[in-house]
Amino acid sequence: QVQLVESGGGLVQAGGSLRLSCAASGRTSSSYAMGWFRQAPGKEREFVADITISGFRTYYADSVKGRFTISRDNAKNTVYLQMNSLKPEDTAVYYCAADRKIRLGSTPDYWGQGTQVTVSS
Repeated sequence: QVQLVESGGGLVQAGGSLRLSCAASGRTSSSYAMGWFRQAPGKEREFVADITISGFRTYYADSVKGRFTISRDNAKNTVYLQMNSLKPEDTAVYYCAADRKIRLGSTPDYWGQGTQVTVSS
């Protein structure tokens, strides 16, 4: 069992930056791949980024590659999403997720409650 709690969302102007955090708790939480999805109003939830258990490899959606950076600190059971050069189309609720796999799947086993990110133009 893993519990995920996101934080760091807010309002930012286009071109600005924001850093999201996801704190995980539960037995063997470090044995899960972790990552981020997002869902904008009227749209389906989409994959943003994920990181393997070891943290050696990261993966990104084409829409955020080069602007977002995912990282994890297993000692703190926390995963981060550094978002730079934000665009209005990045506006969405961002969800942290964890999976019992080396990589995050399309239907993760665990989800956080989500944190709102709003980018103004």
